[in-house]
Amino acid sequence: MAEVIKQNENIETLSPSLQRKVVHLRELMVTVIDFYNGPMKAPDKPHNHPHEQITYVANGSLKFFIEDREYILNEGDVIKIASNLNHCVQTLTEKVKLIDSFSPIRRDFL
Repeated sequence: MAEVIKQNENIETLSPSLQRKVVHLRELMVTVIDFYNGPMKAPDKPHNHPHEQITYVANGSLKFFIEDREYILNEGDVIKIASNLNHCVQTLTEKVKLIDSFSPIRRDFL
């Protein structure tokens, strides 16, 4: 199966400052996350999930907190997060665009 998802299709507005686009196959999910609320004064609430995650920073800069470590990521950087690790972000620029890949897919995003 092949399908093209155009730039302005499948966009979900989660809040006035956060949009998400979700594309998936049976075992792989990619999400495009746009933050418009930066720079954030504090990180968002930590969370974890059983899914493996790889995040590519398409635009902007942010701090990524994983367990007890802090990483500063800029445009073009990639970070990988193993299953069940507590993590959260804090945007450092006005706008941040992240490309998140998950395996298996996150049914809670559907």
